[in-house]
Amino acid sequence: MFKKYLSSLILNSSAGNLTNIVALVEKNPDAVLLDLGCDEGYFTDRLAKAIGCDTKYGVEIVAERAAVARKKGIKVSTADLNEKLPLPDNFFDVVLSNQVIEHLHDTDNFISELHRVLKSGGYAIVSTENLSSWHNIFALALGFQPFSMANFSSKGTVGNPFSLWNNKMTENSPFKSWQHMRLFSYFGLVDLVQKFGFAVEKIKTSGYYPLPFDLSNIDKIHGHWITLKLRKP
Repeated sequence: MFKKYLSSLILNSSAGNLTNIVALVEKNPDAVLLDLGCDEGYFTDRLAKAIGCDTKYGVEIVAERAAVARKKGIKVSTADLNEKLPLPDNFFDVVLSNQVIEHLHDTDNFISELHRVLKSGGYAIVSTENLSSWHNIFALALGFQPFSMANFSSKGTVGNPFSLWNNKMTENSPFKSWQHMRLFSYFGLVDLVQKFGFAVEKIKTSGYYPLPFDLSNIDKIHGHWITLKLRKP
């Protein structure tokens, strides 16, 4: 029963997070958009429509998903986001990273590369799960692995019997790239991006488990999904 209730909260707050991201973009038909970890390009398309632009780039490590995104007219590079991006300096007006940074082991390189490819005056939107969300704090207080870090092992869920994640991530598993490697608290993520030269313009959160997700509008520090709008000076 609890897992079913938690699952419904996650679905609602996940949709709320996507709405938050769309609300942060600026209309610009001439913008060049980059989606880091674009998957099959569905949300890339949605964001491009919100911006009003046609020029869309993506980076995706899973070749099969990258191929689907290319069919949507997205110029996709198949690359590892832990490494230097095969993209030019100061090229993009908007860069999106939605639920990506938590899957990487070299987050310093990732933020540095994001800053490098973004134009001066351009903005980035970075969204990830929040280590300091209440359900993660409660899990730790009970001695369990935080919900957002229960899928760090290739064997599946570790240390949290209430986790909804049960997929084993074998070498050829489609879920391998979904394995969580690092997680940031609200202030940890803000501090990290500022150290790489970004100005934080806006912060939105969604999800307030086990309570209704819109309470995160009042207490952003403990919301589940944390989304930053960053400006490159």
